[in-house]
Amino acid sequence: MNETLHTISTRFACRDYSEQSVEQEKIERIIKSALQSPSALNRQPWKIIAISNKKLLQEINDHVLEVIKDLPDQTVYQRTMDRGGNPYYHAPVMFLILRNEMSGKWDEVDCGIVAQNMSLAATSLGLGNVIAAMTATAFEGTRKEEFKAKVNWPKGYVFGMGLLVGYANSIKVPHEIDSSKVIYVN
Repeated sequence: MNETLHTISTRFACRDYSEQSVEQEKIERIIKSALQSPSALNRQPWKIIAISNKKLLQEINDHVLEVIKDLPDQTVYQRTMDRGGNPYYHAPVMFLILRNEMSGKWDEVDCGIVAQNMSLAATSLGLGNVIAAMTATAFEGTRKEEFKAKVNWPKGYVFGMGLLVGYANSIKVPHEIDSSKVIYVN
């Protein structure tokens, strides 16, 4: 099996990170993989924010925990509490993929492509990761302007997708593939 297919087949959604910091060189390599992503009409409608400040990540985590605690549907809160009470699983790096608010038709898809490139890059570098839309929660809540200022969120951009990255405490088996999802037309 070639290296790319091996990376795809071994990637799993990591929700259990060690306290080990991610080396800046690896963060830069993940960012480069984002910038190499294809986009519709080569518009590259994204900005990438990399957050590795432990104090800020904990502050964001604590705020999100309070937000989800007050949701009418307690499913997300209970699932978070069952997994240790940390919505972002103590990941030492949070990447935010932002898209231009004057989005074109395909900009959301482009952000998904960026997230997948970054996820596979992280996996190939020996890092656990999970693509996480829930990273938007801190930047949509009552403290959104405060947190946007703290991460230098550029004007004219909205949330596209998030990625949590770090060294995994444990390796999981990737999900089972379901061949029934495929339709062949010959």
